Amino acid sequence: MASPSNSLLILTVACFVSLISPAISQTCNSQNLGSAAPYEKCMDLPVLDSYLHYTYDASNSSLSVAFVATPTQTNGWIAWGINPTGTKMAGTQAFLAYRSRAGAAPVVTTYNISGYNLDETARTLNFEFWNLRAESLRSGAIVIFTTVKVPAGDDGVNQVWQIGGTVTNGRPSIHGNAQGNLNSHNMLSFTADAPSSAPTPATGGSTTPGQAAGGPGNAGNAGSLTTNLNFGVNLGILVLLGSVFIF
Repeated sequence: MASPSNSLLILTVACFVSLISPAISQTCNSQNLGSAAPYEKCMDLPVLDSYLHYTYDASNSSLSVAFVATPTQTNGWIAWGINPTGTKMAGTQAFLAYRSRAGAAPVVTTYNISGYNLDETARTLNFEFWNLRAESLRSGAIVIFTTVKVPAGDDGVNQVWQIGGTVTNGRPSIHGNAQGNLNSHNMLSFTADAPSSAPTPATGGSTTPGQAAGGPGNAGNAGSLTTNLNFGVNLGILVLLGSVFIF
């Protein structure tokens, strides 16, 4: 039977691990976006192995983002957008990127999604944007870079993201109906460093060919990484010191 001292040490170590694990697992902090300027914050989005790096500039009400995701196949697509009027796909002003062929640089375009069918003629977005481009990462992921104008004084926006199937003659095919595809939207806060919350259960029905983005979900950001890690390291030092006296 373990001694009280050993039990206390085990409990302390367990607490130490539980405190630093969420911080260490924050994938977006280790991503190299090449020549892109550093972003103030980043978050691991809760579904579709997707990540968002972003900076909010209150002086001109702009949001600069780098959305990182991996297509389901070589000629698949990824998309990120903002929905000014709702929380799901319909109404989303989206940026969609794909590779026209293996090894080719990604192509990025815009879609104004008014319904559940993707209208190839609806490309004009309802807000200003600039510096739009897409790049490939060595991992096979694609990064969509852009800066968008957001309403002055707003604390956040409804963001929507998605990954889909093939692109044929420039036209994206349907995305999947898996839970992750249906749980791919949330509120992006410009300033809050709140912990992530559980995804909202999906409520939508079926999707149709030509969808670009959709689904519900929630995510926090990684702004507290340094604080959590430093606290965990300090606690780890105390655990090691305690073990010296115990043994």
